[in-house]
Amino acid sequence: MANVLVAFYSRKGENFMPGGIQVLEKGNTAYAAEHIANALGADIFEIDTVRPYAAAYKECCKEAVAEKSQNARPAIKGSVEDMAKYDTVFVCFPNWCGTAPMCVFTFLEQYDLTGKKIAPLCTNEGSGLANSEEDLRQCCKGAEILPGLSGRGHQAKDSAEVIANWAKEIMG
Repeated sequence: MANVLVAFYSRKGENFMPGGIQVLEKGNTAYAAEHIANALGADIFEIDTVRPYAAAYKECCKEAVAEKSQNARPAIKGSVEDMAKYDTVFVCFPNWCGTAPMCVFTFLEQYDLTGKKIAPLCTNEGSGLANSEEDLRQCCKGAEILPGLSGRGHQAKDSAEVIANWAKEIMG
């Protein structure tokens, strides 16, 4: 099998869920990323910001809007040591302001992704992939952006089979 990396950003703490704001011990997108990594035997990398986002959901939303309007690239912790060894990168993220969080673009822009396949998975509560696939095309010049998967965040933990089947289909 080709060398596969699953890179993800996931928000724990206050999150919007059906019925209102709930506090999560583990972010929804983390579950989705783990389902892919487990199904494919892939390596996994968590994208984590140097400066944490606000714990309060509404404050975090304000930060996300400000970052998007400024096209910001918040600093992140760590990096993938040998991105060249990966043929396919699954990029998993929640939908923030109609696209991936800006820290996901910080992560991707560190690397030459020419010739790689990028497979987006977006958790959300109804907004879908929105502009994320096109934004990834703009960010990941020379990479092939594969058909993404949109899933309800609150269902991610229990969606191992659906997510694994999509990931296996992507891999051919």
